[in-house]
Amino acid sequence: MGFLSFLAKKVIFAAVTILIIMTLNFAIFRLMPGDPIAMLADQIRLRPEQVQRLYELFGLGKPLWEQYVLYMSQTLQGFLGYSYYTQHPVTQDIMDRLPNTLLLVGTSTIISIVIGMVIGIVAAAKRGSAVDVGAISFGFLGNSVPTFWLGLLLLLIFGVNLQWFPLRGTTSVPAPTEPIALVLDIMWHMALPTLVLVIIQFGGFALIMRAAMMDVLTEDYITLARAKGVEERSVLYKHALRNAMLPMVTVIALAFGFTLSGALLTETVFSWYGLGRYIWDAILRQDFPALQGIFFIISVMVVAANLIADIVYGFLDPRVKHD
Repeated sequence: MGFLSFLAKKVIFAAVTILIIMTLNFAIFRLMPGDPIAMLADQIRLRPEQVQRLYELFGLGKPLWEQYVLYMSQTLQGFLGYSYYTQHPVTQDIMDRLPNTLLLVGTSTIISIVIGMVIGIVAAAKRGSAVDVGAISFGFLGNSVPTFWLGLLLLLIFGVNLQWFPLRGTTSVPAPTEPIALVLDIMWHMALPTLVLVIIQFGGFALIMRAAMMDVLTEDYITLARAKGVEERSVLYKHALRNAMLPMVTVIALAFGFTLSGALLTETVFSWYGLGRYIWDAILRQDFPALQGIFFIISVMVVAANLIADIVYGFLDPRVKHD
């Protein structure tokens, strides 16, 4: 019963958080300067009656409280509105780009987590050695390099000078029709953006894993295991790793929670057809329904990731659910 009450409390908190996020999401875009309908009307030179019709279609001519009620009811029903620019439902635009973002960001995140955890464990086991200093220094360097600069540098070296990889796009134009050829073509296009994201991300995972392992390795039960003659590999991976994973659970959950936000700068530099590029284009065009929709989905993913992390915490450390 203790775990069920713990879970119910976390779910209620998550639901309240999402409602607060929806309210803030509505307010922020109403407070932003600029009039997207006026900008759109100026671009395609609409007549005044056509502009008025657009205000009515998008519900912008109604009082704010009516807009708020309409926004909340439609969002809870899964309808995120229509994009000002594409004139398509925001959900359709998001689903169109979602596979590319999951492929790029999901792959790079998994690789970064694996590399970061391995480096963090090795660095903690060899604390103060050249391996430790070199790994952490490279992690700090990769984490501090500007994303757009690293992307442009890799494009210049491997795309322009060596011509090993394409300069832009998700697939070649025209895309291969054979399944195997298409998969290879997508992997060829995603190689450089994936490398950029891995270089930037792995250092954070390595530092957290190293700090957690170093803290656990000072515990008495680790000293006792070593005194009993337990092999060092078993001490690291069987005794220390499970407790060191507690802080990593939250970090990994948040990393996957932000997966749908895409990689805005990376996708823009490499012209990757994903949600990060979608956000950037929506910002430039003041496409408020698109921004509201994608920000809401990202927020829900982050809240869900935190909820999953809390549940996993409850299994890894039974004291959590009783607290």
